[in-house]
Amino acid sequence: MPASDPRLAKGTPAYRRLTLAMLFAGFSTFSLLYSVQPLLPLFAADYHLSAEAASLAVSLATGPLAIGILFAGILSDRVGRRPLMVAAMFAAGALTLAAALVPGWTTLLALRLLTGVALAGVPAVAMAYVAEEVDVASVGAAMGLYIGGSAIGGMGGRLVASLVADVADWRWALGSVGLAGLVMAEAFRRLAPPSHGFVAGAGGSPLAGAAALFRDRALPLLYAEAFLLMGVFVTIYNYAGFRLLAPPYGLSQAAVGGVFLLYILGSASSALFGAFAGTVGRRRVFWLPIVLLIAGVAATEARALVLVILGIALVTIGFFGAHSIASAWVGRRAQANRGQGAAFYLFFYYLGSSVLGSAGGFAWTHAGWTGVALFCLALGGLALLLGVVLARIPPLPDPEIRQPAAVEP
Repeated sequence: MPASDPRLAKGTPAYRRLTLAMLFAGFSTFSLLYSVQPLLPLFAADYHLSAEAASLAVSLATGPLAIGILFAGILSDRVGRRPLMVAAMFAAGALTLAAALVPGWTTLLALRLLTGVALAGVPAVAMAYVAEEVDVASVGAAMGLYIGGSAIGGMGGRLVASLVADVADWRWALGSVGLAGLVMAEAFRRLAPPSHGFVAGAGGSPLAGAAALFRDRALPLLYAEAFLLMGVFVTIYNYAGFRLLAPPYGLSQAAVGGVFLLYILGSASSALFGAFAGTVGRRRVFWLPIVLLIAGVAATEARALVLVILGIALVTIGFFGAHSIASAWVGRRAQANRGQGAAFYLFFYYLGSSVLGSAGGFAWTHAGWTGVALFCLALGGLALLLGVVLARIPPLPDPEIRQPAAVEP
């Protein structure tokens, strides 16, 4: 970086603008992606759909997002990080607003698919943008605000959609989230500084990098963990609304949306388990949050509402704890290809949301909540088994190098 144009340092006005922009980027991305989740029962009622068919509103966004992440980073190497993020945020906000207005279910799904494609342009390049523009000592704090915005956005988008749907309908709810996304896109455009550290065409061969990643003994297992654990998490939250809106609970849409406040526990769990793993060792700790997740799934089988909520809370704590350890572990193992290593982790992460999240709907339709619980217990058991295998893989001999984790709320 030239002396006349140094990287942004913590405490400077330009740095504050960038970190605020990243907060908006994280909030917007994950509120637009997951705001439809509490609306699934309303889609099912309005369009006379099964639970698994309604869940396509989530899966047809997260699936293309997963695939798009693998290509968005390559595209950003050519067009730049900031321009791609700006375009992605505006497109996703406009598509969500349009989804609130279109008349048919098929058209709504098409717009959700395009929203997923558009949103791939944010998480795929956020870390690269910050790393290029911010000095090394300040990168962690800047990424922390992006991660915080992602977690709050994932929770806030779901909660706002539920509250608006409770007093109006799902179209007003989706429109509100889309409009908010456009406002945050404009805020990001105004606040995010132009790229000075970007060099077009930087980076090595993607195929060579991918081959190196999959030759590692641990990384493919960590990618499988992302797929399985995200599948459990999304399945529980996808179909909890169907269960809690129906007898014997009969909760309101707003009350069901309040369940997403449990994300606060996930944020705390992520920090707690991340720090614990850094002290004790990831191989020794990784099994613990998975066991909590499995215990939470089992607890949701209870009839008492308080136990159902407690079970969802344990699933949330366990998932975020395991995710924080696994994503940091990927950064540790993928030393030569960290950006691509994180992209593959996010690919399998969102693929689990898309594929397993919808597959859980078949369990709900054919066997009720017991079917959902058994499906998630099987996934959690497999994740625990892989965790045991991971614990037996020796760590890399090089000194620990801390990197920002690959994240999602």
